[in-house]
Amino acid sequence: MTKTDEFEEDLNLLLSKLILDTSEGTVKQLTQLKDHLVQLHNENIVKINHSVMELVCAKNLVEKGYEVQIEHPLEDGLTCDLYATKGDGSLIVEIETGFVPPEHALDPQNYIEARIASKIIRYSYHAGKFALGMPPHYLLQFPVAFSQPPGTRKTEDLKEIKTLCDLYYQNPPVTLEEIKNARIHVIYIIDVDEAAAREVEPKTYSRRVESCLISA
Repeated sequence: MTKTDEFEEDLNLLLSKLILDTSEGTVKQLTQLKDHLVQLHNENIVKINHSVMELVCAKNLVEKGYEVQIEHPLEDGLTCDLYATKGDGSLIVEIETGFVPPEHALDPQNYIEARIASKIIRYSYHAGKFALGMPPHYLLQFPVAFSQPPGTRKTEDLKEIKTLCDLYYQNPPVTLEEIKNARIHVIYIIDVDEAAAREVEPKTYSRRVESCLISA
């Protein structure tokens, strides 16, 4: 069995769980998304651990009435994981697995926090709402300022975020104005084992993560 066959077999198994007790429309859209992921895998664009999370999250959105696209191209050379539309509204979801490349083995926390902050800044500009999705075993940290209305953020918090992002992302660097206007609206906890995703309010998620880190 080739890697492509294994990839498609895994997605088919997941799809069989996702479409239980769902409407024909949901089955059709999820099947189309699965087929698109297989095509992207043939082109060596996507990997299985990321793709299964995209498909699980997509089901949550489809059942809420969204039309969903996976690996959707945006302006500025960006491609978002999930792009969902409903009426005049749009939502971008970026999936985070917590992967740290070997070159950042000695600064994993700073690197991931900068990566998350940069995603919120660069992607939230392209949709009415922005969300992050992650597995339940990953404690994702992001600047709390992004869950607050832009007009309530402190200048020192914006500068701190820029300093962090500038350590890793300077081509081009993010601006204070971009940081001020960026926002995260939803957190998706994506449980692949259970083939389910649930929404959490960003402030609530941040408090829970902080509580876990303090108790640890």
